[in-house]
Parts: sequence; C-alpha cells; structure tokens
Amino acid sequence: MLSGKHILLIIGGGIAAYKSLELIRRLQDQGAKVTPVLTRAGEEFVTPLSVSALAGVAVHRDLFDLTSEAEMGHIQLSRSADLVLVAPATADLMAKMAQGLANDLASTLLLATDTPVMVAPAMNVRMWTHPATQRNIAQLRADGVTFVGPNEGGMACGEFGPGRLSEPHEIVDAVAAHFRAGPLAGKRIIVTSGPTHEPIDPVRYIANRSSGAQGTAVARALVDLGAEVVFISGPASVAPPKGVTLVRVETALQMQEAVRAALPADAAVFAAAVADWRVTSASDRKLKKSKDGLPELSFAENPDILKTVSHLPEGRPALVVGFAAETNDVVENATAKRLRKGCDWIVANDVSPSTGIMGGSENAVILISDQGAESWPRMPKEAVATRLAERISTALLYS
Repeated sequence: MLSGKHILLIIGGGIAAYKSLELIRRLQDQGAKVTPVLTRAGEEFVTPLSVSALAGVAVHRDLFDLTSEAEMGHIQLSRSADLVLVAPATADLMAKMAQGLANDLASTLLLATDTPVMVAPAMNVRMWTHPATQRNIAQLRADGVTFVGPNEGGMACGEFGPGRLSEPHEIVDAVAAHFRAGPLAGKRIIVTSGPTHEPIDPVRYIANRSSGAQGTAVARALVDLGAEVVFISGPASVAPPKGVTLVRVETALQMQEAVRAALPADAAVFAAAVADWRVTSASDRKLKKSKDGLPELSFAENPDILKTVSHLPEGRPALVVGFAAETNDVVENATAKRLRKGCDWIVANDVSPSTGIMGGSENAVILISDQGAESWPRMPKEAVATRLAERISTALLYS
C-alpha cells in the first residue's frame, strides 16, 4: 500500500509517544521507509535506541549534529521524504509550526520543508480546546497541513474528551489515503452520519432507525477520491470507514459542536439523521412508574446544523449538501427544504416502510439543486455514494 514511500516521522513529546513505536512498524509493514526525528521532549517517553531499532536507521535528534550535517543536512532531510508526519504533535510543536518558529531540529525541518505535512495531535483536552490552540489549528489548515484526529476518550491525566492520539492503524490509513491519486486530493470535506440519541434518562433516549450506512459509504467514496474526510458519526450500527478522521458523538448538540470544530472545509455533506427535538430536562435517574400516571416530558428544538453552516457569513464551505428523508411528496418537500436551509444540494429519498430503504442496503435518491430535480435509479448505497462523490468532485473542481 505504501511501497516505495518515504515517511519522515517527527515524534513529539507526551505519553502518547509510545504509540510511535507501533506506528513505525505498521508503516514498514505497508512498505514505507521511515526516517525518525525525535524531539527532546519525545526522548522523555521513548528512547532513541528503541526508535532506531524499529526504524532500522539512525534517529535524528540535534539541529547542530556535525555528523548528521556532513552526511545529510537538515535542509536536505526536510525535503527528501514523500510526507512529513508528526505523531504525536503536541500543542507546543503545532504552535511553533503556526508561528514559523525554528529553534530545534523538528521545527526547523517543518519550516524548511516543501513536502506535504500531516499531523496527529495529542494533548490534554483543555489544551486542545483552548482558543490559542484552535487558532493555530486554523492557521495550519490554511497552510495546507492535514490532520489525523485527535480521538475522543480517557486521558492519561484522568480527564475525558478530544485530545487522544489516533490509533496507529488509523494514522496509517490516513497516510495511505494521502497517497491515493484522486481529483479530491488536498480537499477537506466534513461528513455527518448516523442517528443522534437524545436522552430521556440514563437508560432511555429518542432516536430513529438510521443505520449510518449511506453516510459511511459517502465518506468512503470521498476518501477513495483523495479527500481528507472528517467523519462525524452518531451511534450508527455500521462500522466507520477507514482513512477518515473519526469524531463520535451522541446528541445533536454534540454534533453541532463537532461540525463547528471541523471547519473550515471545502465541502460539507450532512447525511446524519439528526433528531429534531430533545428533552429539555433529561433525568439523571431512571424514570419509574408511578401511581400519579405518566411522566410529563417537555421538549426543545435541536439546532439546525445544516441551516447554520449554509448561512455562515464567513468560512462557509464552497458546497453544502443536505439529505432529506421523506415519506410523501418527496420532490416538493425536499425542494422546499433546500430553499429553507440555504444549502446547495439536497439528496432526497422516500423512506416509507414499504421501500425498505431506512436501514437497508439500497437507496433511490433524487438530487435537488438549482438546476431542478434529478432522479437516480435504485442502486446499492455504495453506488449512490460513488456517484455523489464524483458529482462533488466535479463541483469543487469548477467552483
């Protein structure tokens, strides 16, 4: 998969640095040559000897190493690879990249390189969500740097949230996707998928029958065309695709925040079946039957993520695609929805129980745009996704 590719791997500091050892092995298993660069902070967590033993080559550590400079100067080192991969990428290292600092070997290589750069962030959740880090991320994305993760989960510090280093296999998948030739190479696309679960109490929730299969297929098709895909998924029943940056959410409010954090993007495809309402005061205890009768639930309207992104005054994706699951008057309702939401396209389908589409393996859609309604024949969801991805590619090419 990566045969003949040369990866310059920069290992930043942090407890997640131990995963870089498995990452080296997995990259090599796919045929890649890995040249490691270990930062001073990284040496606190993994040893140069262990990195060198796995990579099978010397580890680069010092900016002013006379031996290394004689054999391969840092400028040549920065440009000799097919991809510069920073994993883990700390908040400090990303700040240096964003500000153009070059006070050690890693930051100097990153400033001097004309090679594509991919980073896999890892840090405390508060550091990740801090406005300064988010400003640096936005700058790096504007500079063409691609991101893998971070994942959400428990931290070594005991906190929970986004900031975990992506798993080595996820990083390898992203590297492989980077090298796939395709018309969407260099394009960043957000895809939402699956249902949302709106809690009533700790054991009950409001949901729908969406499996997430169509959104997953769209994300996979976009990756196959070379796109960098941020895949924001509710609790779907199908496995997420490979080669994406996966963000798992439960509720509509969480999905809205994840979409906001994923911007800017070249395109956004909102395939998720987001619940329209949520319980305003979900109980923290299981609701019990009572002699007083049924419990009373009050509801609030969930955020309209599609409409919000479609009307962004700044940073709106060049192409915004919504989905409309209808049970009657499909074209009329979907056409009205496109105008109401302000998106560019609506992918509409009939999800009446008799169609077997909701949760099934096939789909029959109508693409609604300012050009009118275009009916597609019933076909497997993967084929729908491929056709839609190709249309997105064409639209972005001429946007």
